[in-house]
Amino acid sequence: MEPVPFHVPTVDDADIPGVLEVLRSGWITTGAKARAFEEAFAAHVRGDSDDEIHTLAVSSGTAALHLALEAAGVGPGDRVLVPVWTFTATAEVVRYLGADPVFCDVDPTTLNLGTEEIDDALAWLRPSEQEAVKAVMPVHFGGLPCDMRAIEERACGSEWSVIDDAAHSLPARHAGRSVGRWGRASAFSFYATKTLCTGEGGMVVTRDADLAARMRVMRLHGINRDAFDRYRSEKPAWYYEIVAPGFKYNMGDIAAALGLSQLERLHDFRDARARIAARYHEAFAGVDGLTTPPDARDDDQHAWHLYPLRVEGGRAVRDQLIQELSNAKIGTSVHFIPLHLHPYWRDRYHLREDDFPVASQAFGEEVSLPIFPSMSDAQIERVCEEVPRAYQRARDHVSSQTTSNEA
Repeated sequence: MEPVPFHVPTVDDADIPGVLEVLRSGWITTGAKARAFEEAFAAHVRGDSDDEIHTLAVSSGTAALHLALEAAGVGPGDRVLVPVWTFTATAEVVRYLGADPVFCDVDPTTLNLGTEEIDDALAWLRPSEQEAVKAVMPVHFGGLPCDMRAIEERACGSEWSVIDDAAHSLPARHAGRSVGRWGRASAFSFYATKTLCTGEGGMVVTRDADLAARMRVMRLHGINRDAFDRYRSEKPAWYYEIVAPGFKYNMGDIAAALGLSQLERLHDFRDARARIAARYHEAFAGVDGLTTPPDARDDDQHAWHLYPLRVEGGRAVRDQLIQELSNAKIGTSVHFIPLHLHPYWRDRYHLREDDFPVASQAFGEEVSLPIFPSMSDAQIERVCEEVPRAYQRARDHVSSQTTSNEA
């Protein structure tokens, strides 16, 4: 049996020349390549529009979220609306700033945050707590874009900043516009498993020039000039001033060179993922007990960062399915363990499992299947053939265990 890992980064010979160029240049921290990557990424997000797009290459998607919230003025005593169906980074950056997340459940079909879930969460807050809400952070789960138009309209009426966690969503589109052209700022991740990979890294995108200016200063220690400007200037430029207590969030040129190369092939990567998703749809659509993830709406585009299959039978069956697939040398994962089930968030905010019924149920049903551009046809077919068989074995195993326990 050919093993099928859960993920393999799509890094190949095309990525090597740009990295070697940086290594031989004598300048390997933030410099010309990082700026070129920012400009190329802005062009991608802008598309054929006339929007002014500001981009900042950073050390991680988490750094991008933190910078955006800080620049938007979120601070101690403020509240930020956050879905529980996400990785902890989405909420932890709120705590970095001394603010508190207001946790929201998600839509049962898309597992995305919507306006109904926002209003449900607000209904549990006192008026003073509602007034303290300063931002909302939608997460485009698995690469399926949220209804950003509706969220923006809801936020506008309350004067909230929309800071979307776009870690899964490159190159997703909503209503004909790239993710990154919605909200006040978008935070992308280029972690090893993402649709564009620089190993570690991220990008924050905004159309707000003032927000971009603040983030640019805070990205590197609150210095009013970045290192590349100071050390590569034709005139003596050793002098700088600290104008704020900033962070160390810049991206180096080695990662940026890899990002530039990956960006050139981004749509090829996306097409490969979409092809795998379509084959999975076909293979699992008629299998009783398996629910395939939703496609994007007609005027949207799915990035297919994840393929989150849902299985009937409860967590015991889901867990056994993962074991059966592991035995068959097929890697899987679970996205996510929702935040209200983690000790820190649960205990700090006195959260219960039944506070978020959709996310709690989804946690017991979801299994993420391999979906990466370099998957061979043989690997794809192995997953298509093995998942239904493994699911049946999992159900039989749990059923026999239950019968044995009852006896």
